[in-house]
Amino acid sequence: MSYTLRGRLESRLAALLPLVAAACVLTALLHRWWPVQAVALMAGVGLALDVQAYHSLLRYQPAWAAFPLGALELGLLLGLMRLLNVIAPLPQALALFAAGWLLSQILAQAGFPLLRLGYSEDGGELGRLGGVSVLAVGVALAGAAATAYAGLRPVVHLAAGVHQGPLVITRREILIGDAGAVVRGGIIIRADDVTVKNVAVVGGVNGITVESVHGTVLDGVSVSGAQLDGIHVRLAGIVIKNCTVDMHGNPLGQGIDISYNMGMGTSMVEGCTVIGGMEGIATHASMTEIVQMRGISVDEMSMGTVMDSEVSGALGIGIYCNDRSLCMIEHDTVVGTRPDVASGNPTRRGFGVLASFQSQADLRGNQLASNPVPMGAVIDSQIAATH
Repeated sequence: MSYTLRGRLESRLAALLPLVAAACVLTALLHRWWPVQAVALMAGVGLALDVQAYHSLLRYQPAWAAFPLGALELGLLLGLMRLLNVIAPLPQALALFAAGWLLSQILAQAGFPLLRLGYSEDGGELGRLGGVSVLAVGVALAGAAATAYAGLRPVVHLAAGVHQGPLVITRREILIGDAGAVVRGGIIIRADDVTVKNVAVVGGVNGITVESVHGTVLDGVSVSGAQLDGIHVRLAGIVIKNCTVDMHGNPLGQGIDISYNMGMGTSMVEGCTVIGGMEGIATHASMTEIVQMRGISVDEMSMGTVMDSEVSGALGIGIYCNDRSLCMIEHDTVVGTRPDVASGNPTRRGFGVLASFQSQADLRGNQLASNPVPMGAVIDSQIAATH
């Protein structure tokens, strides 16, 4: 098809209109702005390419070109989201893009020609429908931007030095620790849309407690000396990235415990290091994406993705998929798992990866080295490995 520049822009924005509406609904349901941000970036990337490249280089655009052009736009979108720190679960972000791309193809090939019989002859121009679509997309994105601006959270700086806790956060805010800021006695988050960044936490029953709230982000926090869990999450959606949890001296503690938040959307843990404790990260009845972690247990009817993580020197089991859980374990490295002889439990005899009690684990591209048992499945479980 030979598009005019106006036809390209109108067709793109008209196809985006349902996706903008869906993104607004997702934002309301998830209490996160990434769906609207992603669609706005999708529109920006597409319009920029239409004006700067496609119009001059593709006087005639064959239908098959939709695939490589879509891949190009997806790559640019993901790069911009990373550059602009738009935090989004990768599977959901890909699903949103795929839905928008598929809808645009259906509309371009069948929908728009039926709505406007001269669609092809007019180079993709949509007449009044095009003008209404441009206006509607602009109004929707502008409204979302105004709402986001009106709801900007106050930024609180925590001065360097030791602050006696527990520190209880009861309003939506961004707490940023200056260099050397330490909270002794733990942090408790009791409000939606709280971000804690660059704060060191020492001691407390749990280092950081997050319960029954939405939209929590922990970025660059360090936790040590907790009595139970380093980071304790219950009935809450959360993003944790670039954290350090030191559980030395607490053989029964867990570094990060994310549990019972299946209805709160997908939580994400990325780029964290957990040292010591019984388990590095444990999930129960949770949908959690785990990226670049060390020491992992996906447990109790969870749906989890463990990706690009390293587990070294674990006792008994490196990565554990247990209790009717569904686990995707991809591109992880598990080395040097040690047999837990003292436990007398044969399922802790040094498995690199273990699926247990009616669980299913799919392994792809993992490195399992120097483990007494590289992988195994017990109690009606299944494990499948591909290179």
